[in-house]
Order: sequence, then structure tokens, then C-alpha cells
Amino acid sequence: MIRRFCLLHCAIVLLMLTAALVIPGMAQPKETERSPLTFSLYDRTRLDTWQWFAAHGYTETYPYTESLLRLSLAQRTRRWDWMAELAQPALLGLPTDAVSANPAQGQLGLGGTYYAAGGNNSYPAAAFFKQGFLRYRFLRSGTSLRLGRFEFFEGQELTPRLATLQWLQTNRIAQRLVGNFAFTNAQRSFDGIDGHLSAGRADVYAFGGRADQGVFNMNGNPELNVDLQYLALSRMELGGHLLWRIFAIGYHDGRTGITKTDNRPLAVRAADHGNVRIGTYGGDLLASAPLGRGNADFLFWGALQNGSWGTQSHSGSALAVEGGYQMTQVASTPWLRAGYYLGSGDNNPSDNRHTTFFQLLPAPRVYARTPFYNLMNNQDTFVQAIDRPAKRLELRSDLHWIQLAANNDLWYQGGGAFDNKVFGYVGRPSNGHSTFTSFWDISSDWQTTRNLALNFYYGHAWGKSVIADIYPVDRNLQFGYAELVYRFQQPMR
Repeated sequence: MIRRFCLLHCAIVLLMLTAALVIPGMAQPKETERSPLTFSLYDRTRLDTWQWFAAHGYTETYPYTESLLRLSLAQRTRRWDWMAELAQPALLGLPTDAVSANPAQGQLGLGGTYYAAGGNNSYPAAAFFKQGFLRYRFLRSGTSLRLGRFEFFEGQELTPRLATLQWLQTNRIAQRLVGNFAFTNAQRSFDGIDGHLSAGRADVYAFGGRADQGVFNMNGNPELNVDLQYLALSRMELGGHLLWRIFAIGYHDGRTGITKTDNRPLAVRAADHGNVRIGTYGGDLLASAPLGRGNADFLFWGALQNGSWGTQSHSGSALAVEGGYQMTQVASTPWLRAGYYLGSGDNNPSDNRHTTFFQLLPAPRVYARTPFYNLMNNQDTFVQAIDRPAKRLELRSDLHWIQLAANNDLWYQGGGAFDNKVFGYVGRPSNGHSTFTSFWDISSDWQTTRNLALNFYYGHAWGKSVIADIYPVDRNLQFGYAELVYRFQQPMR
């Protein structure tokens, strides 16, 4: 299987190189119409430290190191551009005893997750074909068609001009349902085709493709039997102060030999070999306007789902409402925000209906910065503060009060399919409780130079009744990291 996809991706690279030479209109472009071949390097090194909820007889407190190197070549002409990229992720010093034999306790932090996904290897590493695509840009400005392997960030089809809306789009809208899961070491790509049809303030975007392995599995080469179809219309209004989007997503998981994660008994789930087919339909709105001595902002996001969950019918829903105020006449522009999120759960495991909102293939760490939960069966009320004491330094702190939406459903964690061995989501029993956790965190993101960034993070969770029943020894969690990110780009003239 891996050999077949390696050959396919080598063929894509050869196609891209050949196209640059022989496609009509590209063979002899003027010098000003062809950019130089550009080499890019991305290197991220992160030291993680976990103190998971205590599980007697196992290691819940441990550090490990992550390393991710991405190397790419790219070129652009008047109508075409292409990219070929390799990734080399590695993990050092994963704990060997951070997976509890008690299935409710399970993997004690992401160190245990990486260890299990890597075949019980404390030092997993691989190299794989991360991206390789060819794109054609039509005469109409902003209209393009792309084919190959690439990353897909749902919710960022049209970039707003206002910095406030850009931040909200990236941090509070994008990748709720589909993303590259960039926080993980192997990340996620898709093999497929996409296209933009743009006309000034509006953009129509379509995508179809299959998810690739990766995320917690260091080998990102193979495709999974998981496919997506996506269609979105985005539009700017009111001179750029308002951005709205409507979207539809088709999701199919054909990995029928893998046991699904839901609130049915294990024997019932193990006997369910039906496909997962889900349609998700929704929209969102971002707005920002001057108010007094600053700017006020508002956000709404919502989605409905239908389809089939193996042998069960599926329906789910989710919504988010947020608002904030930024003091633009203060030097550091402090920004205070608050919001509420609700993702439906399933209170009846035996009625042949699955009503837990399903998050598809998201980047969950965007919305759960200490990634011990996600947006499934979740009620999240939060406040956050953002401050920029220097041009290249952003400080942020969040405080969350989280409950389960349905007390007969599960506490869910994870970001979707990442290999052909496990479903991709972990579910722990609620034991009839709904009170989950209070959670606080703080981060510092410092772009020290044009090429180098230093990022620091710390989060602390106080577990409530759901967590206390599973981890009675210590219901508190801590997670932190120090991260160095280096980016380099050089034209090869």
C-alpha cells in the first residue's frame, strides 16, 4: 500500500515538473512571468510536559520532545504554480507506561497516545510526502483549480481585511470541522482536488478528497478510506466589517473493521460494521465595528447533521455565540471576550439513533488548548483575555467552565481518523454525571525575528464529577510546553 502511494506521489511530482516545461503557454514564458524556484524550510521543536489525571500504577507525569521538519520546493508562473514538500516528524522519550489497562482511564495524555499509535515505540520517526500539487489560475482574479496532495483548512476560504476578523476567523471559526491538526507532530493532508471561484467580495470554494494517515502516526504517506466533499459560499459585507459563510460537508468513513466510539455497549459496537455517512450543513458570521474608544466584535457559528452511524441513524447539532471588546486606544490593545458553545450529545444508547454531534476531521487543539476534550457532547462557557504588549508578542489567557451536554453519553477526546487501526476518537464513560471540568490556561507567542518564534503555554484543569469517578486518586491535570519554530525561505536563482 505504501509503495503504491509513494509511486503515485512521485508521479505527481514528475507531472508538476513536466507541466512547467511543456504545457502550452508555459513553455517559453517571459522572465517576468516566472518566479524563481523557492526553497522553504519549517522546523518546530517542542518540549511537552504532562501531568494527567492520576491512574494508580501508571505514569501520568512525564516529559517528551517533538521534532517536525518540513522541506518544500515551489514555483509560480503567470497561470500555474506547484509545490512539492517532504515532512520528517520524530518523537523522543515517550513514556512506556502511560496507557492504563483500565479502558476508562486509557491513554494518560498525548504521550500515551503517540506511544500506542507508534506501535509501542518510545522514539517513533518517519519521513513522508506531505504535499504535492499543481494549480492553475484562470483569467478571472482569484479563480483557481488545484490537484494533488495538500492541506485543507475549512473556514478560511475568504480572507478578511480587518485584523480583528482575521484573528477571529483563524482562532474561533476555522478548522472546527476539518483541518490539518497542526498541533500534532505528523499533522494531516488530503489527496484531492479543490477550486475557488472568486468575484471581489465573494468566494465559492469546492473541495473533494480523501484523508491521509498522520496526526499521531508518524507515517503520513498512506491514504485512509475516509473521504470528504465540501462546498462553501463566503462574502464580505459592510465595507469589510462583516464576513458570512454558508457550507455543506459530506463525510464518509468506510473503515468498517474498526470499532466505532459511541455510548453503546462494546459488544454492540464491535458487531456494527456499517459505514459512517454524515452530512453537515451550517454557516457562520463574523462582525466588528467601532464602539466608543475601541472595537466590538460578534461571532455566530452553527451546524446541523444527518446521515447514518453504522447501523444507527445519525442527527446532531452544534452552535457557538461569542462577543468581545478591544480597547484600541490603549497601547497594548487589550481584548476581552466571552462565549458559549453547545455540541449535542446522546442520552439514549439503545434507541437506534446516534445524536452526538460528530466533529469530522478537525484541529481540536484550536478550541481545546489543553487537548483533553473536544467539541462533541460539550457545553463550554468561557472568557478570554488577549494583550499585545509588543508588536511581535501576543499574550492570551482563557477560563472555561465545561459540562457534558448529555449525562448518558461519553467524555470525548481526539481529532478524527488518523490511521487504519483505531477510530480516531476516545470516549470515556460519564457514569451519569454531566459536571466535567473548570479549566484555565495562559500562553505567550513571541515572534522574536522574521524567522524565529518562541512559544510558551501552560494549562490547568480541575476535574469535576465525570473525571473524579474515573480518576479518584487525583482529578487535576496540568500541561505545558516550550516551543521553538524556525521558518526559512530562499529563492533559488
